[in-house]
Amino acid sequence: MKYTIDKQEKYCMLKLHEEKLDSSVAPGLKSELITLHAEGMKNIILDLSDVKYTDSSGLSALLVGNRIMQEDGGIFVLASLSDHTMKLIKISQLDSVLNILPTAEEAIDAVYMHEIEKDLKSGEN
Repeated sequence: MKYTIDKQEKYCMLKLHEEKLDSSVAPGLKSELITLHAEGMKNIILDLSDVKYTDSSGLSALLVGNRIMQEDGGIFVLASLSDHTMKLIKISQLDSVLNILPTAEEAIDAVYMHEIEKDLKSGEN
């Protein structure tokens, strides 16, 4: 699996350099997401701008990432999805479950908004 990771203070940007997010790539992606979470990353942005095709095992990896981040009060954002991947997510009715934004920049903004909202909520208690 080819990818790059950019770790920042508030988030980690994982950019997948693969044309297909399928059964040959999904297990590696899952384990990378779990590893980043174990290292203390609370917010992950997955940049899928290079991915043209996704199958059910790819969707499964995305759901794993979403679940482990949410369990910890973090946010998992998908950015720059291909039309094919977006259609698959809509058909699977996961567009209401996953955080999907058109660009990586908007995904970064969403992470900061999530952090601000979290800080505000913790200040209320």
